[in-house]
Formats: sequence, C-alpha cells, structure tokens
Amino acid sequence: MKKYLAIDQGTTSSRSIIFNSNLEKQTDSQIEYALTYPSDGWVELNPDDILNSVVETLDNVVDGVDSIEACGITNQRETTIIWSKISGKPIYPGIVWQDRRTSSYCNELKAKGLEEKVRQKTGLLIDPYFSATKIKWILDNVDGAREQAEKGNLAFGTVDSYLIYKLSKEKNHLTDVTNASRTLLYNIKDMQWDDDLLEMFDIPKSILPDVLSCDDKFGTLCVNKKEIPIMGVIGDQQAALVGQDCFKRGDMKSTYGTGCFLMVNTEDRPINIEEGMLTTIAYKINNNVHYALEGSIYSCGNIIQWLRDKMKFFKHASESEHFLNRNGDSNKVIFIPAFNGLGAPFWDSKIRASFYGITQDSSIENMITAAFHSITFQTKEITTILENNDIKINKLFVDGGMVANKTFCQVLANTLQKDIYRPENVESTALGACKVAMIASGESIKASQANAEIFKSDSDLKSVYENEHSAWLSHLKELLEKKD
Repeated sequence: MKKYLAIDQGTTSSRSIIFNSNLEKQTDSQIEYALTYPSDGWVELNPDDILNSVVETLDNVVDGVDSIEACGITNQRETTIIWSKISGKPIYPGIVWQDRRTSSYCNELKAKGLEEKVRQKTGLLIDPYFSATKIKWILDNVDGAREQAEKGNLAFGTVDSYLIYKLSKEKNHLTDVTNASRTLLYNIKDMQWDDDLLEMFDIPKSILPDVLSCDDKFGTLCVNKKEIPIMGVIGDQQAALVGQDCFKRGDMKSTYGTGCFLMVNTEDRPINIEEGMLTTIAYKINNNVHYALEGSIYSCGNIIQWLRDKMKFFKHASESEHFLNRNGDSNKVIFIPAFNGLGAPFWDSKIRASFYGITQDSSIENMITAAFHSITFQTKEITTILENNDIKINKLFVDGGMVANKTFCQVLANTLQKDIYRPENVESTALGACKVAMIASGESIKASQANAEIFKSDSDLKSVYENEHSAWLSHLKELLEKKD
C-alpha cells in the first residue's frame, strides 16, 4: 500500500503525518513553537522556528519509511514572510495572520471608498488580517526593503511558499490558488494577480510567487536522502473542507484550532454576503475551481492556551473540559474574545478582550464556561447570517484540536441547536493535504468521515443558551458602540 506525507504547518505548531492509501495514519510528529507580541495587537513569529520545527517533524516520520509516493502541504494562511532572493534569509519576522498593526492604513483605504472594489475582485474585506497590508508595512518599515524589492531581490510568500522555497531541491517560488486568494492581491474571478490591486497597495509584482492549482507539481522535497515529490498545496481551512469531504454545494465544516473558521462550499459560484462573510477559493483540483463562503474568528484555541498559560486555571488544555458547564450556566459571567480584535461578522480591530459580570460569587468554572461560550456564540453569529441568506444548515462537521473536548462539542450543539458531526480523525487539515496529493498522483480517494461521532442538540436547554447568547451579544454591542 502506498504511503503519503502531509505537512501541516499551523499557527503554534508544525506537524508531519504519514498516511496510507486508505487514509489511515501510520506515524506522526508534532512540535510547538512560540509566537511573540512586540506591541499591542502585533503578532510575529521567527521563520527559522517554522522551518526547524517542520524539518524536525519530517525527520521523525520519514526515518525508516522506504517509499513515499507524494507530499501535500497545508499551512496557516495570510501569515507574511519576505526574504532575500540573494541570501535566502527573511528580512523581518513573519507577521502572523492575527496581527492588527495595519488597522489605521486599512481605515484610510476604506475612507477612500476602495473596499467595494477590493471585495469585487478578491471576495475579501480590507482588513489587517490579509497579507497585502502586511507586505506593504514591511516594505515601508524595514531599511532598504522597498529599494531591494524594486530591484527584484526580494520574495514574498505565505508559509507554504516559504517552505517550498527552503525545502524544495529546485528552490521554487510558488503558491497555490487558495493561499493566493487570501492576500488581497489575487483576482478570484480572473484567477491571476491583479495589477490594479498591486498598484493600490504599492507592491511590486516581482516579489510574488507563481500561482498553481492545488494538485500541481510544486517541486521535490529532500528529507534524509529521500526525494519526495510535492504534489499538493492548500491553505489550512480549505484543506479541512477537503478533509471533511465537503465537495458539494452546501457542504459545511467548522475548524476549531488557534482560530475558528467556518466554511461552506458554493461550488463554481462565488457568492457575496454583505454581513461580514468572506468569499474565497475553496480549491482548484482536476482543473475545476470551487468557491466557498467563510466566517473567520480570530480567537479560539488560543483562548484555552491563555487560560492555561497566563491565568494558570489548569495545567493541561484537556483539563478545561472538567470546568465547562454543559448546561449552559456561566453565572452571568461574560467573556469577550478579542485579544487582537474581532473577526467575522464584526471585523473590529480596536476592541480588546475582557471579562464582565464577575462578582464574589464567580468561580473559575464560570469564567472558563464563559470563555467557551464566546467561541460557540461567535459561531452562532455566523451560522445565523448564513441561514438568513438561504444557506440551510442541517448539520455541521467540526474538526481541529479543540473538538477533542466532547463537552465543548455538546455545548456547541446546544448553542446552535444543530447536530454536530465529529470525525474519527479530527485533524482534517492534514487529511485534506494528503487527499490533494493523492489526487495529483492519480489515486482515487474514498470518503474518510463515515464514522463520525454525532452530538445531538438538547432542545430542553434551548432557552438557557439563547438567554446566555443574548446577554453576551448585548454586552458586546454596548462595547462596540462605546468604542466608536
């Protein structure tokens, strides 16, 4: 049976997994690395940490495996790295997708009335989340960067491009359509870099990678004297869509990792929804382009990390489940999950995280329950918008590290009053990368989520969760109005 390698490069860890042709995991390795927060709203990483963690996980899984058919790469999207084509070294730390340093510049562009033009071309909003303003910031703030860029000496890439450049034998400068579609520079209808947008953001075209289909040939990975063709690249949330077998119109998944990302396949039709939803490329496979609608939530698993590492409420993330009240009672404690602002559907860069309603009667259990509620309530905001736009949701496929928490899955089902389907393999991003590589290699794939565990919503708790959500939303709206 053939073996396939998946590289899953995430916001706080890198993972390598070997699957067989039946999509059964053979071996895996995962290594965490740290982010840095140099200023309020700034989030950075060291590109060497990414590279070294990926290389170490590759060494761990490839050692002892005789033959690997192909490799698929999936990655955190929007995170921006610029490096020298001469030295191969980054000229500045990677600016992570959560970073909000370009908020003022984005507001200037909006004030000029440019957002609708950007939205029509890219399906996205003008927001610091995406790569273009991060690129411009680096070119404008690193000594000599713009001059070097104009001379053609610099290369920009999202994490997939950086890994391909550093790890491929050919030193290719490439990306795929899903990652390109998250830059604010790629026209998702014309399927090419857009000259008007490049001019708007003052970014030279020479620094951009060439864009390929997800199932194209990206180069040759060299690991432990083994040469493995890189046959698939796809952004992490799109990879989860593929990993969850969401290939048809209306198929929907929600990934709960560092952030939360709900995505629904709209096939060959790019749909625009005004209420804070994004239109994006789901994938290009077998020369067919599928589009998707996405709701992006900035803070999810990092909330649990913060409760663990900063608040010291528990030693291991898995222990948070014991503090979570599945009956929906947070004792009127509310948490606003805005460490770096809020994503969909609010899109507010300036608001910050807070607890509200704490009294002498409040407990750690109340605070942890409120924190989990903030995640499920944001999901509810997005699903409500979709349903108001005639996108019917009967069930929701979930994945990501957080859904290992069964109580969280039940709370999510109760909040949404929808059935929640959790697959056997909750790391659907890596599975999606594997599937793309298999398709590119000419191998057929089978449905991988047939044995999903189902969490049924409890209708007896409907009013409890509705009241909790209503209180949370009312407080959030008050904060947003006061800030303005």
